[in-house]
Amino acid sequence: MSTEKMILVDSQDRPIGEGEKIATHLEGLLHRAFSVFIFNPAGELLLQRRAKSKYHSGGLWANTCCGHPRPGETSVDGARRRLKEEMGFDCALLPVGNITYRVAVSPTMVEHEFDHLYIGLFSGQPRANPAEVESWQWLRLESIQRQLARRPETFAAWFITIMEKSRSLRPESWHNQLLSSVS
Repeated sequence: MSTEKMILVDSQDRPIGEGEKIATHLEGLLHRAFSVFIFNPAGELLLQRRAKSKYHSGGLWANTCCGHPRPGETSVDGARRRLKEEMGFDCALLPVGNITYRVAVSPTMVEHEFDHLYIGLFSGQPRANPAEVESWQWLRLESIQRQLARRPETFAAWFITIMEKSRSLRPESWHNQLLSSVS
């Protein structure tokens, strides 16, 4: 994993180089990322609890999947790759915007990301990879917001940040966007 390369970017998401994954997080360098939010037809969002063995944020709840495109890989292709690797399925993804944030994910690591946000619709059962995902659940956004307010320490720092910063992107409308895109 320490030799996995990430795309370093400027504040406008223009590539400025490559960095090794661990070093990039230790130094808090701005890099390209993606976050995937998968809904079922009932409008529930698929959350995952990260495997405890992950190099940071193990055991915390987060969005369906997230990660970093590899050099030469588009963000949407990276998002679909990680969705398969983490949750065991693939589906069409729609872009819904992007946000930039910088959050500490451990005493020594920082996620400083230009994050591309994608949504998708899936009605099957995930086949989560136990090396990546400890458990998963479908929840309505209102329930997630209540849990974030009551027990923020059980969620990954970037998920909290995305949910706070994406209010201008109206995540409550994402499910309707998905339904209208397939009709």
